[in-house]
Amino acid sequence: MVLKDQIDNDLKAALLGGDRFKGEVLRGLKAVILNEEVSQHKRDEGLGDEVIEQLIAREVKKRQESATIYDGVGRPELSANERAEAKILEAYLPTQLSESEILSVVKRIVADMGASGPGDMGKVIGAVKKELGNTASGALVAQLVKNALQ
Repeated sequence: MVLKDQIDNDLKAALLGGDRFKGEVLRGLKAVILNEEVSQHKRDEGLGDEVIEQLIAREVKKRQESATIYDGVGRPELSANERAEAKILEAYLPTQLSESEILSVVKRIVADMGASGPGDMGKVIGAVKKELGNTASGALVAQLVKNALQ
């Protein structure tokens, strides 16, 4: 519950400090967290930090995808807004590992599992994500595993 408390405190500070943009982003994040608590029937006890980090990572990914789409249709002002929101949300995620750090874990897990082809891709990705958690992008993990198994 530490992460949720930090988000609450940062929301209050943003609103009191007059930072309406950050306040709106964090208010939206709180709504996402509340929706997940309700859907999992955990409204009273709340969600753990790991689940909240997964929700934040999903929201960051949505904003990055939207920014890419806006860039593609020539709307840089909307793209900039989405990137600014993603940057605020990324502050609540754990530090992301570098590609080389992820690759070393992928190679070790492939060797440990004896994985040899594309048929093992799902198992390897699952094992890597389980070990690295929210410190690595799922898309990057998938790409590195795919390359390692080819």
